[in-house]
Amino acid sequence: MRRRLTTLAAALLLASSAACGSAGEPAAGGKDKVNAGVIAIVDTAPIHLGKAKGFFDKQGIDLTITPVQGGAASISGAVSGQFQFAFANTTSLLTAREQGLDVKVVANGVSSTGEPGEDFSAVLVKQDSPIRTARDLAGKKVSVNQLKNIGDTTIRASVREAGGDPAGIEFVELAFPDAPAALESGQVDAIWVVEPFVSQALSRGARAVTWNFAEAVDDLTVAMYFTTGKTDPDLVKRFTAAMNESLTYAQGHPEEAREVLKTYTKIAPEVIAEIRLPRWGTEINRDSVQAIADLAQGDGVLKGKVDVAALIP
Repeated sequence: MRRRLTTLAAALLLASSAACGSAGEPAAGGKDKVNAGVIAIVDTAPIHLGKAKGFFDKQGIDLTITPVQGGAASISGAVSGQFQFAFANTTSLLTAREQGLDVKVVANGVSSTGEPGEDFSAVLVKQDSPIRTARDLAGKKVSVNQLKNIGDTTIRASVREAGGDPAGIEFVELAFPDAPAALESGQVDAIWVVEPFVSQALSRGARAVTWNFAEAVDDLTVAMYFTTGKTDPDLVKRFTAAMNESLTYAQGHPEEAREVLKTYTKIAPEVIAEIRLPRWGTEINRDSVQAIADLAQGDGVLKGKVDVAALIP
C-alpha cells in the first residue's frame, strides 16, 4: 500500500525477471501452488491466520505469502505473473485500472470500522496544537505515507465534511514510522497514520482531529485482494472461498488475529494488545469504492472515470 504507482514500469521489469515459473502449478498432494504478494501490516492478519488454520489447504491451495513493500509492488508482481493474488488499497487498484492494467478484485481485504475513535486510521496533532477539528487542517502541512492516494483523498473529504476547504493543505510524503517524530519536531502540523502508529502516537500525547477512513466515506472498503485475467477461474473461486473464510474467522476471533501479528510483523506485543483492529468483513462496499473513485477524480488523482464494475466483477 505504500509506494507510488509511478514506479510501476520499473517494478514490472523487476517482477517479471523474478517471476516463479512453478507458481500456480500443482504441488505435492495435488494442491495448487499459489504465491500471494501481501504487505506485512495489521490489515492482512486474516490471510496469515487463514493459512495457519488450514483454510487454503482445504481449498487445495498450497499458499506462499510473499511480503511486499506496497501496492505498486503487489500490482506489478501480479501483472507480471510473480503473484497469482495480491493485496492493495482501493485507490492503488483504481489507478491501476486507469492505467489499463488487467487487475480484478476477488475478495475484500480490510474495511473501516466506521466508528470515529475506534478505527485504525486517524489524523493526529500535538496535544497543544490549535488544530481542533478536520476543518482546521485547511492551509496546514499534513504528512501522508504516499502522495495522491487513499490518505490525502480521505483527508480532503473529511475536511469538506467538516466545512473546511482542503485546497490549501500541503501534503508531505513521510513513511508511517517517521511521521510521529516529524510531528513532535514541528516538521509538519498533522500526521496521517494507521495502526500500530495511531495507538503509539496517542500513548505519547498526540491527539486525533479526524478519523479519516471512518468519517470520509460510509462503510469504507479500504483495500482488497485481487488477481489478473490470466488466473484460472476455478483457482480464483477456491482462493476467494478460503479468503472469505479467513476474513470471517479473523473478525470473529480478534485475539487470534492479534496473536498472528506476532508471526509476521515486528510490532511489540504490548502494542499489539492495545491497537484498534479494522473490520474484516467479506462484503465489498461497491458504493464506497465508487465514492473513492469520484473523490480521487475530483482531486485530480484520477484523470477520468474508472469502471468500478470492471475492477470488482
